[in-house]
Amino acid sequence: MKHFYLIKNPEKAGADKVAEDICRYIESRGGVCRIREKEETADAFRTARTSGARTKTAVMEWMPPHFQYTDACSVPGDTECVITLGGDGTLIQAARDLAGRQIPIVGVNLGNLGYLTQIGRQEDVERLLEALLNDQFHLERRMMLKGNIFCGKAPVKEDLALNEIVITRRETLRVLKFRIYVNGEYLSEYRADGMIVATPTGSTAYNLSAGGPIVEPNAQMMILTPICPHDFNGRSIVLSSQDVVEIEALGNDDQGQVAVFDGDLAICMKVGDRLRVEKSEVETVLVKLKNISFLDNLRSKLAGI
Repeated sequence: MKHFYLIKNPEKAGADKVAEDICRYIESRGGVCRIREKEETADAFRTARTSGARTKTAVMEWMPPHFQYTDACSVPGDTECVITLGGDGTLIQAARDLAGRQIPIVGVNLGNLGYLTQIGRQEDVERLLEALLNDQFHLERRMMLKGNIFCGKAPVKEDLALNEIVITRRETLRVLKFRIYVNGEYLSEYRADGMIVATPTGSTAYNLSAGGPIVEPNAQMMILTPICPHDFNGRSIVLSSQDVVEIEALGNDDQGQVAVFDGDLAICMKVGDRLRVEKSEVETVLVKLKNISFLDNLRSKLAGI
């Protein structure tokens, strides 16, 4: 790899200096490094989308409807690797913003707990850069979820998630009611604070906090985990990645529930609306450097909590 693009979280202390050091090192080794600067507006991004700003393939037809940090059209076409400076949240947002570009992503952790980022602030960043420059790494493809919200038969909103899509209560302490269907077949009705549909990557995130199972991140499956269920059917359910889950909002409170994608995009749902979740054709490509097993990494992270 010789062409890199840096995405830094400006709220993380020291991010500017780490970014400058990384760019200086890469360029001293004959590489090219660009840092994300002030982005274009969302309106400019939509204009770029409709003008055919990038080559499309069957998978790359997905274009995120918005971006939080990074306008995908501002990332040079010759970029071989995106380096994120922040924490897992920064990497996840970059994965959503750049969905469809299939650019490998690697994270430098400037935060606290990080399951997805490869190295921490105290570790040798030069070792990471040497591995990237000398192609001493391998790539992991992580499953993503596609969520569609329907009002009747009319689609309202579509987006992607790397970790999870959650239906949760909006503001009040009211218990939510919803009905679950799998592949069009009725599964169960729940009374709970919400429902998580997680990927294996997201199994160590909100799903874990809600009592759900930890899943090997390269697996292909979906995990349904209720949040604080008010019934006895509160166990997680693990489904195939080929299954399609639909969650129908019940009750009589049109302002009570919201669908949240990776803790970022939140879409209000009315009673009768449905959230349809399935495996996306788009994957997140992560760079893996360390020859450390999933269990070794898990044991290390859990010991630090």
